[in-house]
Amino acid sequence: MTFSRDFIEDPNRSQRTGLDEAIFCQAKTAPQIARIAAQIAENGRRALFTRLTREQYSELPEEIRSLLDYDELSQTGLIGTAAEKLRTDLVAVVSGGTSDASVVGEAVKTLEYYGVEAGVFQDIGVAGLWRLTDSLESLKKFPVIIAVAGMDAALPTVLGGLVSSIVIAVPTSVGYGVSKGGSAALNSLLSSCVPGIVVVNIDNGFGAACAAVRILNKFRRSQLTVY
Repeated sequence: MTFSRDFIEDPNRSQRTGLDEAIFCQAKTAPQIARIAAQIAENGRRALFTRLTREQYSELPEEIRSLLDYDELSQTGLIGTAAEKLRTDLVAVVSGGTSDASVVGEAVKTLEYYGVEAGVFQDIGVAGLWRLTDSLESLKKFPVIIAVAGMDAALPTVLGGLVSSIVIAVPTSVGYGVSKGGSAALNSLLSSCVPGIVVVNIDNGFGAACAAVRILNKFRRSQLTVY
C-alpha cells in the first residue's frame, strides 16, 4: 500500500503519559483515515480509532478495513494486537439507560485497548432506584467507576454518595428540550453536592476511560494494593 503521509506520529506519548496516541476520526475524510491507518500499520504500531462512523468505515479501501477491528456501536476501531488482559475487577462502567449505550461502548472499548476488562452495569438509572441499589454491593468492589448518564445526570451524584470508589462521571447528550445536547447534564454534574466526583466532557467515554487508565497506571507504578 502506498499513501501520501500527512500524519506525524507521537511515538513517545505512551512513555510520557502512559497513554497511546489515539486517532479522532470525526471530521476526517475516509482517505485521511486510510492514510493514517496505513502509516500506523506500516510502522508496526497499534492505535485506537474513535468516532469512526459506519459510513466512514464503509468508504475505506478493503485493505484498510481488513486492518481494523471495528465496532459499530462504540464507533471504535483497533489496529494492532490487543493489550494483555489485566484483572477484571478494577473498573465498572455503569449507565443510566440503554440510550447511553454508544458512550458506554466507547469507554469499554477504550479500556479493552489498554487491557482492562470492565464490569458493565446498564440501565440502572435513578428513575428506578432499586436497580442501582440491587447492584450496589457488586459496584463497591470496583476501585474506579465510570458513571454515564444523560437527562439530569443524577446517577453519578447518587452513586458518589454511596460508594468510596473513584467516580468518573460522563454526561451524555440524551434528553429532551432544555437538556440542550447534554449541557444540562454537564452543569448538573459540575454543581454536584457530592465531593470528589470527576467530570469529563459530554459523551466523552474515551476521555473517562483514559482517566481510569491513568489512575490504574499510577496505582501499579506505586505498587499499591489495587494491583
